[in-house]
Amino acid sequence: MNDPLPTADSATQAPRPFGAGPPSAFAPPTPWKRRLQIAGWIVAAMMAVLMIVIAWLAVTAPLSRSLQPVAPPSISLMSSDGHLIARRGAVIDKPVAIKDLPAHVPQAFMAIEDRRFYSHWGVDPRGIARAAWHNMWSNGSSQGGSTITQQLAKGVFLSADRTFGRKAREALIAFWLEAWLTKDQIFERYLSNVYFGDNVYGLRAASLHYFSRQPERLTISQAAMLAGLLKAPSRLAPTTNLKGARARADLVTQAMVEAGYITKARRDALSPAPLNVHETPDPTSGTYFADWVLPDARDRAGAVYGAQNVTTTLDWRIQRLAEGAIRRAPLGRAEAALVAMKPDGSVVAMVGGRNYGKSSFNRAVQAKRQPGSTFKLFVYLAAFRAGMTPDDMVEDSPITTGAYRPANHGGKYRGRITLRQAFAVSSNVAAVRLTQQVGVDNVIKVARDLGVTAPLTEDLSLALGTSEIPLIELAEAYAAVAAGAYPVMAHGLPPEEQGWFDRLMRRQHHFSDDQLEMIRDLLSSAANRGTGSAAALRTSTFGKTGTTQDSRDAIFVGYAGGLVTAVWIGNDDNSPLPGGAAGGGIPARIWRDFMGRAINEPVENAPAEQKDSDLVNAIANVTLETGVGNMSLGVNQEGMTVNIGPAQIRLPTGEPPVAPPPMPPQGTPPPMVAPTRQPAPDNPQ
Repeated sequence: MNDPLPTADSATQAPRPFGAGPPSAFAPPTPWKRRLQIAGWIVAAMMAVLMIVIAWLAVTAPLSRSLQPVAPPSISLMSSDGHLIARRGAVIDKPVAIKDLPAHVPQAFMAIEDRRFYSHWGVDPRGIARAAWHNMWSNGSSQGGSTITQQLAKGVFLSADRTFGRKAREALIAFWLEAWLTKDQIFERYLSNVYFGDNVYGLRAASLHYFSRQPERLTISQAAMLAGLLKAPSRLAPTTNLKGARARADLVTQAMVEAGYITKARRDALSPAPLNVHETPDPTSGTYFADWVLPDARDRAGAVYGAQNVTTTLDWRIQRLAEGAIRRAPLGRAEAALVAMKPDGSVVAMVGGRNYGKSSFNRAVQAKRQPGSTFKLFVYLAAFRAGMTPDDMVEDSPITTGAYRPANHGGKYRGRITLRQAFAVSSNVAAVRLTQQVGVDNVIKVARDLGVTAPLTEDLSLALGTSEIPLIELAEAYAAVAAGAYPVMAHGLPPEEQGWFDRLMRRQHHFSDDQLEMIRDLLSSAANRGTGSAAALRTSTFGKTGTTQDSRDAIFVGYAGGLVTAVWIGNDDNSPLPGGAAGGGIPARIWRDFMGRAINEPVENAPAEQKDSDLVNAIANVTLETGVGNMSLGVNQEGMTVNIGPAQIRLPTGEPPVAPPPMPPQGTPPPMVAPTRQPAPDNPQ
């Protein structure tokens, strides 16, 4: 057979390399076929990965348990080092049936939580897209895209963590529930198990608790209020935040109008739902700290059923030390409270009273008492913001003009002294003069910046701590100084990771370096050489004493070694403490006893409280009017002080007297001598 003649194309082809073999009989694939081939491989790979993920979810997701009866919820609070603090059950009641409820009850929940509940398959892509769009363009308010079925899956059958794996299992369980249960059955499980605040779970228990009526008899306003609680049950519970609960209920009724469940005219005719709380026996958790942190722990856990462990910030060792310090203090019949936190606000110890079994009232959080001179922190910070320094002078003499004329403790005055000295000896008249100079509004502004939320009087008496403040807010303010940034918010649970918007809105402000150095200078002076010297430790100690009118409250607040602690003693009936107790006495000693052990510093006996010298000085203080000005004589255990006009002479005990300076000619001012810093008792108010 003859070989075919070579074609023009074959003649122009390049010679094949040696060993390449015969040319292929098949044409090479075209580009579009090649792309289709690659796309097929990608789809196959994705399908394989999807099958693996579904298989993993099927193994890890509790699909079989999702159809079983729901277990009652319980929360175990754990210390940061793993000790059990308290365990708490919940208030529950019988399930509800959709067919027995008025139509507006399920409609209220669907309007605010899942309007397309009866039309989707467990996951609602439209709802997710709508929520994402709203969250992107809203002014801070957020919407969730989870359906009622997903919320049931999350709350009842899964943990409360916020990982992709949990969200994927949530979606799978939602599909599973939709496949095996009717819509009404899913809705009934949801309503019968969701958390409504006040430790109440389920619609029937919530209806009885807040309105003392069965859910079958709920009005539109009542149903709207209950539906609105689901966003933040503890924060919006109407027993503690009726205004917030009613505002949220208004949003629910507006959503009902938008969904077509009720008319606008009917909504406008609605009146706010009045409460008729049915007090359910609520056993306390066993500790002051647990009672305080439990609402936040429930919100953190969500409506998760079954046993939940929630780790707190409490340090078991430090808590035991705090209780021991209160127990060892010579309190007589008085009560006491202590709260200790890190500079970031993490509460590591809390004692709300001497005996929780006799009284679960938390005096560290719930009681509002006058802070006395501890409030002067805000006065002096306001002065520093106005440009003053610790070395500036202030008049420590009786106030003789104006309607408000407070006095120093024991009627003791020192003439012109520095701000540092005035803070250390806790001069009342100096604080009032500073407040008058910088303005009451500016003092209030500082207090608000540092986290004080309690109402504050808008007059000069504010300088002496006449407005009532919870002890924990005082600790937060002093923690801000320790941290160098404000505000510091006390918390009993480790902070959750925040989104960029929350970080932007809740960012802290920093003190200027000068202001921080100056206020720390004053706190160090007060705690080491002033009225709080009984609290001084070997390590750097910063703090301030406070004593209110007639010694009704005695307080010491300070920090050292990375720990901020506030101590209060007083009587629940606001009667005076015996013996004229002051913040520099028992509270300072409790603080030192606790702090020394908490920061692992050897604790020695604190020096005896110095009262006699001040008493002698107050009795022996004599003032004469002479041709060169006022002349006064002061006597105490350290010696004698002679003041001639603005000059001062010290005559220490055991040393030869110093000859007085020659009298200047009439009309010539005598030379200035720097006043000597002396310890002094704390000032009331």
